[in-house]
Amino acid sequence: MFAPLRLASEISSIRSPPIRAIARRMNQQSSPDEAAEPSPPQNEPVADHARPTLKLRPKTGGRFFAGAPWVYVNELAMDRRARALQPGAIVDLADAERELVATVAVNPNSKIACRALERRPGVEIDVDWFTAKLSAALALRERLFEAPYYRLIHAEADGLPGLIIDRFGPVLAVQPNAAWLEIRRTALLAAIDRVIDPETVIWNGTSRARALEGLPEETRLLKGVLDGSVAVPMNGATYLADVLGGQKTGLFFDQRPTHRAVADLSAGRDILDVFAHVGGFGLAALAAGATRATLIDGSEAALELARAGADRMGVVDRVETLRSDAFDAMRALSGEGRRFELVVCDPPAFAPNRAAREAGLRAYAKTARFGAALTAPGGIFTLCSCSHAVSIDELRDVAAKTFRMAGRGARLLRVGGAGPDHPIHPHLPETEYLKSLIYMLD
Repeated sequence: MFAPLRLASEISSIRSPPIRAIARRMNQQSSPDEAAEPSPPQNEPVADHARPTLKLRPKTGGRFFAGAPWVYVNELAMDRRARALQPGAIVDLADAERELVATVAVNPNSKIACRALERRPGVEIDVDWFTAKLSAALALRERLFEAPYYRLIHAEADGLPGLIIDRFGPVLAVQPNAAWLEIRRTALLAAIDRVIDPETVIWNGTSRARALEGLPEETRLLKGVLDGSVAVPMNGATYLADVLGGQKTGLFFDQRPTHRAVADLSAGRDILDVFAHVGGFGLAALAAGATRATLIDGSEAALELARAGADRMGVVDRVETLRSDAFDAMRALSGEGRRFELVVCDPPAFAPNRAAREAGLRAYAKTARFGAALTAPGGIFTLCSCSHAVSIDELRDVAAKTFRMAGRGARLLRVGGAGPDHPIHPHLPETEYLKSLIYMLD
């Protein structure tokens, strides 16, 4: 699998006026075939001449003009009419000189007030528009994967801000995390039927991001029927995803490459999978020849799915599950003198935002300390983070300091991230959220 790219420079260091000028010149260029029929002027809407306009304040929008897809509310001239706009409305964005520059979805009640849909004004956001975006995303996934089990839409990186769609064969789990998607639900679903025509569609509105958009929680079966969990083949294992009531959309496709990397090291060894969910690392290791897998999670429902997946694989007799707080369970195992040849700690986001960063770093240090203590000499320890507020360098520093304090020598074997069905937006560091470090400990 492909490893995610690192940003080469800080976006904030790019001056916006030259980039604005370049973007305008590019928008004004046309091919020879288009010369006979000139396109409409860039400052005139194409589809809706009555569309509202929002204006950037002077000396703002640097990140936006450098390529970032968001505009924050403090960058906009928010007068009474702007604040009265319906959350999710489609408007044209103008720069401080009143030149129209983009079609955006607006939510005046959110910190992220505008999400860029197109870098030109007046674009109609309809079924055809959704169809084009979905078709492009599907074409990429079909190049990457042989079977239809993957993240189909990864929000801004696939040109659909706030939208997550995970595909489980004939079942789609749609997670709309922005107000504009709620307003255009009918058009989105019609496009999904055009492009995929799934048997079942779940509308999963349970993410924390929805609260920031002022959206209620809801999970609905919009199409088809669903009787129980969905079987998902991946990395030689069989996982069972609860797409109606499970965590997130029911399964974490993003860890596929790291599951594979750990599995490649697991033949003939035992593995401890901490924060196991439905057995992501443990079942992949068993499929690759691990002798035994011990799975720890706080959710009995998730562990039941892990056992059911192992049963389908014919390896349930090699699975031990422990329903417990992860740190309590690791402390107890260490007290019993247990050691494992492979240990994986893949916790939830300890630092979901910058305010939680310091507390999150302490939690990752604690995780590394407990996990390393359970790793046998010469064993493999894997530490993961899905906190975008914690960088890969910070996670490496935490692990290095923890190993040094524990008197353990370490060699870093692999640095990884999400799979290519979770592409990174090059101007949105938040999309590079997943990190994994695989060490051999002396």
